[in-house]
Amino acid sequence: MRNTVAFNDKWAFSKEADQVPERMPERWIWVDLPHTWNGIDGQDGGGDYYRGTCYYANEFRKADLPEGEEYYLEICAANASADVYVNGAKLAHHDGGYSAFRVNMTEHLKEENLVVIAVDNGVNERVYPQQADFTFYGGLYRGVNIVAVPKAHFELEYYGTPGIKVTPKVNGQDAEVETEVYLSGDMTGKQLVYTLKNQDGSTAERKTVDAGQTQVNVEIRQVHLWNGKKDPYLYTMEVKLMDGETELDCVSTRFGCRTFYVDPEKGFFLNGESYPLRGVARHQDRPKIGNALLPEHHREDVDLICELGATTIRLAHYQHNPYFYDLCDERGLVIWAEIPYISRHMPEGRENTISQMKELIVQNYNHPCIVVWGLSNEITMTGASDPDLIENHRILNDMVHEMDKTRLTTMACVSMCDIHDPYVQIPDVVSFNHYFGWYGGEVSMNGPWFDKFHAEFPDKPIGMSEYGCEALNWHTSHPEAGDYTEEYQAYYHEELIKQLYTRPYIWATHVWNMFDFAADARNEGGENGQNHKGLVTFDRKYKKDAFYAYKAWLSDEPFVHICGKRYVDRVEDVTKVTVYSNQPQVELFANGKSLGTQTSDVHFFYFEVPNTGETKLYAKAESCEDESFIRKVDTFNEAYRMKEKGAVLNWFDITAPEGYFSLNDKVKDIAMSEQGAMFIRELFGQIMRKMGGENTEKAQMAAEEGGSGLMSMMGSFTMIRLLNLMGAAGGKMTKEEMLAINAQLNQIKK
Repeated sequence: MRNTVAFNDKWAFSKEADQVPERMPERWIWVDLPHTWNGIDGQDGGGDYYRGTCYYANEFRKADLPEGEEYYLEICAANASADVYVNGAKLAHHDGGYSAFRVNMTEHLKEENLVVIAVDNGVNERVYPQQADFTFYGGLYRGVNIVAVPKAHFELEYYGTPGIKVTPKVNGQDAEVETEVYLSGDMTGKQLVYTLKNQDGSTAERKTVDAGQTQVNVEIRQVHLWNGKKDPYLYTMEVKLMDGETELDCVSTRFGCRTFYVDPEKGFFLNGESYPLRGVARHQDRPKIGNALLPEHHREDVDLICELGATTIRLAHYQHNPYFYDLCDERGLVIWAEIPYISRHMPEGRENTISQMKELIVQNYNHPCIVVWGLSNEITMTGASDPDLIENHRILNDMVHEMDKTRLTTMACVSMCDIHDPYVQIPDVVSFNHYFGWYGGEVSMNGPWFDKFHAEFPDKPIGMSEYGCEALNWHTSHPEAGDYTEEYQAYYHEELIKQLYTRPYIWATHVWNMFDFAADARNEGGENGQNHKGLVTFDRKYKKDAFYAYKAWLSDEPFVHICGKRYVDRVEDVTKVTVYSNQPQVELFANGKSLGTQTSDVHFFYFEVPNTGETKLYAKAESCEDESFIRKVDTFNEAYRMKEKGAVLNWFDITAPEGYFSLNDKVKDIAMSEQGAMFIRELFGQIMRKMGGENTEKAQMAAEEGGSGLMSMMGSFTMIRLLNLMGAAGGKMTKEEMLAINAQLNQIKK
C-alpha cells in the first residue's frame, strides 16, 4: 500500500553551481527543507535580491525506502521553475512556483541514488509572475516527499492530483455526493471500496464496486451543511483500491456540503442565507524565512484572521499551501483562490496561465472553503486590454467552467481600468482594487465609485478586492495621506468600513493586507523592502489600531481597545483619543476621572482628553476594559516622524520659486494650467514606458474615464509623492532625475 516519507533533511545547496553534479557535493552548504535563498535579500529593499538558478542535491539508499513497486518524487512547491534529475537523468521540467508536482523515478533507481533539483526564479517571458508588488522567493519552500506505491494505484502525476474528486450537490434536506477517482496501472480483478464518514469518523455509508467503476454516487439523508464560521461541518470520503483482501492503495479527502450564490443587489448567500463576505487578503511570508513557512505559521495566521472576525480571505496572488486550505475548511472561512497572472500580460505566457490554473483547480477542487477561482490580478496595470489579453481571459474562464461547474470565476481589476473594457465582463463576478485616499483621490470617493458601477451594470456583481494604506511606527495628531502613520491608517479604514460595509450589493471586500509582507523593490515608509499595508506587522507581533476597527465590526468576541498605544508623547493641550469596541457604550477615564460615556452605532468612539503631565487612560465597555498612557511634551518627538531611506527627496530639498510650480505642488494644481497639464501627461507617459508598459496612450485615456482612473486619482498627490510611489512600483528615478523634473516645473507659472 501507499507510503509517503518526508525527504527534507540535509540537502546540499549551491547558488554558485552551474551544472548538475555527478555525485553528492561535499562543499555545498547544508540546508533543511522548506528553504528559500531569498529569506534575507528578498526583504531588505533595493529590488536586488538574487533571481536565477540554484541547485539542491540529496541522496538516499533504496533499501531505506518503504516497500513499493513504483516510487515518485513529490515536490510540494519549487519557485518558479524546476528541473528534476535522478542519477544524472533529467526526468521532469515544471513551470509554476506555487503548486505541487510528482515525478516517477522508478526506472532510474539504483541501490545508491542521487537526486538533484535545479530551481530557477529568474526573469523570463513565459512563467508568471514576473512583475508584481511582492518578492518572488526562490527555493524548495514547501518540502519534498518520496511516495511508494504498488503498480496499481491512484493517479499521482496528472497536474498534482490527489486522485479523488468529490462533488456534493445539496437537494433540500439531503445531498447527493458524486465521487470520482483516477487510477493508474492494471485494474483487472480489483475492487474499489467507497466509504463515507461523518465528522466524528463514524461510517455513514460504504459501497464496494469493480475497479472499472471510477464514479460512484452516495446520498446523504438530512445532510449536515458546511455553514461557514457558524458550523464548518466536514465529511470524509475514503476510497480503497483492493485486490481481494489486500489493500493496494488508499486516498481520502474531506469535503463540505453547501450551496452559495451571488446576488448583484444583495451580495453573497451561503446555504440560502445572506452571508456578507468581509475580510482580508493574505501573503505567505515571514521575516528572514521568506515563504518557507511551517505549520505553526499557517495556524497563527488563521487564528489572527479569525480573531479579526473575517468571513473571507483572498489568497493572493497564487496557490497557497494545502494545509492552509485545510485550516480554512475547518474554520469556515470563504476563500478566493487565484493564479499569479498578474500586472503584465505576457504573450508567451499563455500556456503557463493554463497549466497553473489546471493545477490550482485539480489540487484544490475538494475544499468547500473555495467559492471563486481568480483569473488574474491588475493585468492591465501597464495599459488597457488588448485582443490577446482578452482571448487569454476567455480561454481561462471557459476552461474553469468546464473543469468546475460548481464555482464562479472572478478577477481583480486595477483601479484605472475602464469599467467599459470588455475584459471586465468576462468573469461571473468582478472586483476592483481601489486606493482612493492613499494612491490619489480622496477617501470619500470609494463608495460613490461603486454606486456608479452598480448603477451602470446592475446585473454584474461588484466587489472590492484590494484597499488599504501603509502604516509603520510613525505617529501624529494630524494624520494625512502619505504620512505612513498608524493614525492615518486607522482613519482610512474607519471611513472605508462605513462606506463598504453599508452597501450590501458589494459581494466581497478584502483588505490589502492582513499582514505586512516583503516587496524588495519598495523604498518607502522609512523601512525598505516591505509593503506595510498590513493590519498586523510582518512578524505578527503587533496588531495595528486598524485591526481593532475591523474587529469592532466583525467579531462577536466582546472587547474594547484604546488606539494610539505607541503614540505616548503629545504636544497639544487637548488630544483626541479614539476607542474601538463592539459593545454599544464606552466610558473613558483619565487618571481615574470619567470623561463621559459615549454610544456609537459604528463602533468608533472619540474622546477629547486634557493633556497635562502624565495621563493614565482606562476604557470600560460592559465587562471589557483596556488601558493606555499619554504624556505631555513641549516639542514633537522626532522618533514618531517618518525617516526615508535611500535616494528619496524630501519637500525641503526642493527649490520652489515664488509664483512657479515645484515637486511640492499637487498634481491637480499643476494640471490647471495648460503648460502644466501637458507636462504631466508627458511625464506620466515617460514613467509608464520606464515601467515597461505598453499601450501608454490607451492607458492614459482609460485613466481619465469618468474621473475614476489613475489620472483623476493622482490629483491629490504632490509631485514628489507621485514620483516616490512610481519608484516603488518599478519606475525608479534617481535623485538627479527628480531634481531635473523639479527644474522644469520651476519654469511653469502658477
